[in-house]
Amino acid sequence: MESAATTIQNFETLVVPGLLQTVDYTRAITVADASQPTPQAVEERVAVRVERQKLLTEEKLRLVAVIDEAVLHRRIGGPEIMADQLTALLEAQDRWNVIIQVIPFGEGAYASMLSSFHILSFDEGPGVVYIEGLTGDLYAEGEDVQRCAKVFDDLRASALSPAASAEMIKDLRDRETP
Repeated sequence: MESAATTIQNFETLVVPGLLQTVDYTRAITVADASQPTPQAVEERVAVRVERQKLLTEEKLRLVAVIDEAVLHRRIGGPEIMADQLTALLEAQDRWNVIIQVIPFGEGAYASMLSSFHILSFDEGPGVVYIEGLTGDLYAEGEDVQRCAKVFDDLRASALSPAASAEMIKDLRDRETP
C-alpha cells in the first residue's frame, strides 16, 4: 500500500520513522527485535527498508512525520549511529516532500502518546490507517481514518514547527557527535 500512497502521515513515539532511518539505525533496531532474526533476515529487512525509502528520494511520496522528542534521545546503535541518524533527518527535511516535527518533552501529555500510527492517503480511494504491533499489524478504514487524521492534526499543533524541530535535531546531533 505504501508504494501506492501519495502522502503518508506518520507519528512515532519510540523510533525514527522507517522511511527516514539510516541503514545502521535500521540494522540496530532489527538485531534487537524480539523475534531474534538471523543475520540473513536482518540484512533482508534492511534491504527492504532501503528499497521503500526510494519512494521519498525519487519524490513519489510526501511524508509528514511527527515524532516524540524521546526518539531523538534514544541511542539506537550507539552515539555514532545516532549522530548519523540525526544528520540524515536534517538532510531529509531539506527535501520538498518531507516535513518533520518534534513534540518536545515540555509539551507534557498529548493526543495518542501511547500509540504510533501511519495514515496513508491515495489519489483515488479512501485512506488507510496502519498500526504496527508486536502480535501483528492493524489496518483501519472509514471513520478510523478521520479520527486518526484529527489526532494527527492535534499532534502537529502540539509539535514544534519544522524549522524549530530542525534546530532541536541539530543541537542534539552536535551534542551526540563523538
